Amino acid sequence: MIINLDVPQEWTRQAPKDSLERAALAALDQQRAPENAELNVVVGSSEWVQELNRQFRGIDSPTDVLSFEAGIVDPETGNYLLGDIAIAFPYAREQAEAAGHTVEAEMQLLVVHGVLHLLGLDHVEKEDTRAMWEAQYAIMDRLGVNIRSWPLISGAH
Repeated sequence: MIINLDVPQEWTRQAPKDSLERAALAALDQQRAPENAELNVVVGSSEWVQELNRQFRGIDSPTDVLSFEAGIVDPETGNYLLGDIAIAFPYAREQAEAAGHTVEAEMQLLVVHGVLHLLGLDHVEKEDTRAMWEAQYAIMDRLGVNIRSWPLISGAH
């Protein structure tokens, strides 16, 4: 499995690349993703992610994480390209502070959440939400990170 990470240097102390990679790999493993799976995680400003949200979802408001599913095979490498995950670091930092846990833990949670979206899980309907939250909490527990800051049933995050 290949995880391509793009984290600006000024944020790597609070969001170490190895920690984010472990989170992505744990989610891929738990969901039994193909061995040749590849994805990209890009960490940027809240304004950048808000612009992506406006451009691709028609929602002109900030958000923490967006996932863009590809679901194609790269003809050159044979890798199964799952897609891209965009995370707003400043937004994640604010959420971590409000929830009382570390920025690193929040970033891991957002990576896991993004990977689950790339693999087809969602939180629109109540039952889908329950399955997604249970999967993400199981993955976070496996990583040794106890986070319960997101509601188990609500469809919003």
